[in-house]
Amino acid sequence: MKTSLTPENLPHATLARLAQANRDFGTAFPGEASRRQPVHTVYGGAHLFKARTCQRSGEVALDVMRTYAPDPVTFARALGLSFANDLPDGPAAFAAAATSTSAILAQVVYQRVLEKLAREPVEDFRIDFEDGYGNRPDAEEDGHAVAAAEQVAEAVASGTAPPFVGIRIKPLNEELRARSVRTLDLFVTTLVTRMGGRLPEGFVVTLPKITVPEQVEALVGLLEALEAALALPPKSLLFEVMVETTQSIFLPDGRVALPHLMALAKGRCTGAHFGTYDYTAGCSITAAHQYMAHPACDFAKHVMKVSLAGTTVMLSDGATNVMPIGPHRAAEGAALGAAELAENRAVVHRAWRLAHDHIRHSLVTGFYQGWDLHPAQLPARYGAVYAFFLEGLEAAGARLKAFLDKAAQATLLGDVFDDAATGQGLLNYFLRAIACGALTEAEAEQMTGLGSADFATRSFVKILAARKG
Repeated sequence: MKTSLTPENLPHATLARLAQANRDFGTAFPGEASRRQPVHTVYGGAHLFKARTCQRSGEVALDVMRTYAPDPVTFARALGLSFANDLPDGPAAFAAAATSTSAILAQVVYQRVLEKLAREPVEDFRIDFEDGYGNRPDAEEDGHAVAAAEQVAEAVASGTAPPFVGIRIKPLNEELRARSVRTLDLFVTTLVTRMGGRLPEGFVVTLPKITVPEQVEALVGLLEALEAALALPPKSLLFEVMVETTQSIFLPDGRVALPHLMALAKGRCTGAHFGTYDYTAGCSITAAHQYMAHPACDFAKHVMKVSLAGTTVMLSDGATNVMPIGPHRAAEGAALGAAELAENRAVVHRAWRLAHDHIRHSLVTGFYQGWDLHPAQLPARYGAVYAFFLEGLEAAGARLKAFLDKAAQATLLGDVFDDAATGQGLLNYFLRAIACGALTEAEAEQMTGLGSADFATRSFVKILAARKG
């Protein structure tokens, strides 16, 4: 076979630059992180945090479920799940239709939400010294910073801490940076001291309202200084940024901001959380139209997705700010009347439906994490997430199994064409469903033909390589 390129006429310098660029790309874009991503972050004022806060949140959420969704049909209809209209009325009719697809889905979603609320109601909790806390006298915030850190240490020791926990400090703007730095120092120093020189697993600091890149740069410097002072391993103090200002989407010179902020983070940034209400306010959108699915929010979140896709930075959407709390409360020793109970129920169900719609929108657009602000929102969070994964499991399992059986050759199953990138997406679908409790690993193995060792790799390419070998 005749060729024209020889070692003498190859553009060696250009090819060397290409090789280096390819290596740099692989370093900057290694793919999604292999660590677990929580489905939500619960925000609560630092002055209210106790060692049992997350456990107590589950108890409150279960009580709300018993009161306003005592059965699978009521729960499915309250959330507005896609299959809710197919469910029959009344316990007898539901029992008679127990083998229908809709009834099975309703039952499984309901039972798994109850189980989740009893076992692990909160996946990630952020102790808030910002919007959920407010501006208080310095002595008061000092006391709360120390007390909250002590409560985290107690929660870890007693086994009541969530899998992920952290604090949201105040912004590092000129007005609040001194207060923010002191709170960070007091909290981390107290926590590390009480925990015998270590940090809890999954601990993170949240930086809000970024207006200039130097705020990220300064936080990195502060975390480095704390690690040195407390003899912590390098890069053990991690942080996440909040994207809630227009300046965290675009820099003044027109460049996209997030890649620059990530470069300044020096590998310490694990997440980017969208702040719905501050961002829409910054876009001059009036309060009545500030909501999670607003086109301005979708634009900002897509910029986040495009900027950080293929990196290990995890993305989170914001919160629904309509709380599922009934307007009527019974006085001590008294009971609410029928009309008051009905109004409470209607209010809770409307708020759950709204939260479900927002969460579903986030999931469809590739945001698998969001915020919750009240224990009564937890049923809607898990109901929406579980229904999202469970509704599509059969089709996803068939596609993944067929694709694996072809050992990385493109396949056509029905009218849906798959390629290798889709294979990783399908695997991620099952990994997320297992992690959040929508699906057990045994069920996933049965649907896909994969084993626990396959899922542990978290890599479609590695699974294929093992099968070929």
